[in-house]
Amino acid sequence: MKNKLLLVLFLLSAIFSGCSKSDKNNEPWTKDQLMEPSVPASIINDPSKKQPIILDIGSFGGVRNSVRIGPAMNQSNLNKLKETAGKYAKDADIVIYCGCCPFKDCPNIRPAFSLLKEMDYSNVKLLNLPRNLKTDWADKGYPMDR
Repeated sequence: MKNKLLLVLFLLSAIFSGCSKSDKNNEPWTKDQLMEPSVPASIINDPSKKQPIILDIGSFGGVRNSVRIGPAMNQSNLNKLKETAGKYAKDADIVIYCGCCPFKDCPNIRPAFSLLKEMDYSNVKLLNLPRNLKTDWADKGYPMDR
């Protein structure tokens, strides 16, 4: 009886630990693929540095030197992203951002990041704007297009 109870407890713990691991990160990006806003802001402000390709996949735009794609939740804009990305080398430094709302609610970042991943781009980063573009970028005085 004791062995059966131990077996049941072991199986239950294995099941629940497997569930918690799969729920840990079901995002298409890793923590290492998040780029803090201060990084591109300092690069944009220094024209002597190699500039990353910054792709705006949201509704508002605004980061200086970004290429406007439009909301990636729309298939036509995903097609535009695919076409635009196709102009760059697979190892190009690409940064995407939306900033419309908190990451957990954003309809644009997941399809855009997933597409670039499927296209085998190796240096794609997601600009870490966990709240929104205004709070995490503009309010900090980072470079904006006017």
